[in-house]
Amino acid sequence: MSGRRRRVDDSISSGEWLTTYSDMVTLLLCFFVLLYSFSNLDADKFYSVMSSFRGGIGIFEGGTSVNFPFNPNEEKLDMEVELENLRSYLQDYTDRMGLGDRVIIQPEERGLVIRFMDNVFFDSGSAEIKKEAYEILDSVGEILNKEEFRNKQIKVEGHTDTDPIVRASKYPTNWELSAARATNVLRYLVEKCSIDGSRISSSGYAYYRNIAPNDTPENKAKNRRVDIVILKDEYEKLEP
Repeated sequence: MSGRRRRVDDSISSGEWLTTYSDMVTLLLCFFVLLYSFSNLDADKFYSVMSSFRGGIGIFEGGTSVNFPFNPNEEKLDMEVELENLRSYLQDYTDRMGLGDRVIIQPEERGLVIRFMDNVFFDSGSAEIKKEAYEILDSVGEILNKEEFRNKQIKVEGHTDTDPIVRASKYPTNWELSAARATNVLRYLVEKCSIDGSRISSSGYAYYRNIAPNDTPENKAKNRRVDIVILKDEYEKLEP
């Protein structure tokens, strides 16, 4: 009688390992599912979700916590602070130079835009940089070479209004004029200000990216411009 009871007890205890084994397999399955999902997960959303667990109910028994070494929100905040410092510096400089009405410095989604009206750099219908603009570009180049911005991608963009190019000009259309202006500003920053050519590019958009309707002389003057854009990190990936 006692021998039969012992065999029954042994069969029950020997089956307990199946419970532990099934728990382990389930945990492994969850682990690999999480690994797969992380490979396609937006970093900001991941951090926000996981941060919500902090200070709440523990995931593991014993209150084991998991530390997350990165915080993309903090990185974005640092970049915003850097761009704001640059904006303040440039704004003070342009105010001292009496250029406040011809140079606009503003943050945009893609980065910080330093906007020069075309009469700051160029005569009408010309892509040759005026000599009085050299000092402005020298100051811009000096700032762009500062350590905190040395690795940032820069775009130089040329824009025009809708007025057609006069036949006497060597530029057949506004496409050529806007591209030539942007390229000449780029060349000055690279050749005279020692900006690394691998982190700067130029584009000409003619009148297709206007910031005001081309319906009055005042609005057309706003559209004739050169923009120097310091790109945020997420927009640098779109550059070649």
